[in-house]
Amino acid sequence: MATYDVELLHQRILRILLAVDNCCRQHGLRYYIWAGTMIGAVRHKGFIPWDDDIDIAMPRPDYEQLISYSHEWLPAPFEFVCAENDAAYPLPFGKVQDASTTLIERLHLHYLGGIYIDVFPIDGTPDNGFRRKLHFARYEYLKRVLYLLHRDPYKHGHGPSSWVPLLCRRVYSLGEVQQKIRRLLLKYGYGQSQLVADYDDGSHGAMPKSVLGTPAPYDFEGHRVLGVEQYDAYLSRKYGDYMTIPDGDHQRQHNFHVLDFVHPYSQYNVNSL
Repeated sequence: MATYDVELLHQRILRILLAVDNCCRQHGLRYYIWAGTMIGAVRHKGFIPWDDDIDIAMPRPDYEQLISYSHEWLPAPFEFVCAENDAAYPLPFGKVQDASTTLIERLHLHYLGGIYIDVFPIDGTPDNGFRRKLHFARYEYLKRVLYLLHRDPYKHGHGPSSWVPLLCRRVYSLGEVQQKIRRLLLKYGYGQSQLVADYDDGSHGAMPKSVLGTPAPYDFEGHRVLGVEQYDAYLSRKYGDYMTIPDGDHQRQHNFHVLDFVHPYSQYNVNSL
């Protein structure tokens, strides 16, 4: 279990969510609280007690708008980071982070940022089941390459375990893989697709766009935020019996390497770790 103050982390990431909510309402952007955050809203009217992150998802057109205008629309110290605006960014989805803080998830992943919420783009998928599985398999391959490019190749020593990450670095560049992922995700337009997905959910996460519907209000820690309209269909498809609280062995938390609520990541000395 976490050794840090989960309640304090809840307060900080809730502030980020509320800033994003306000930004989206002001500028007509659609977003949905997502995954475990959606469960928390339905089951607990807020955070799942042990959960230490917030997930939201945005239809691709709205996600692209946030990329373009986040530097104008989000108040300081919040910033949207993604591969499209940061050449060193290691993930296929974005984050809104608090630049007045520092968070390092794992020391072997060389990216420095602040406390964040995840922002997943929702993209179209093929209607045909076989084509959809093949399409998602390509995504999973590229996502794995992206991870290996960013990971310290010597995480497990200088033996055979370092060979695949080193080979990836000879064959691919970070920017090249991010461009391949972007082209893959944009191949099936959100507006023209019947089935859509957060690709990090895998092909089983593809669902009719009507399930998401118009973002609907939900109570979350005493605030009103927006989530999936047909929440039961979404959560049942993704989790099965989502109303049953899992036992302690299945209550996942992050094990952050550095979690600093006071110092901005831009002033952090990684070499001191």
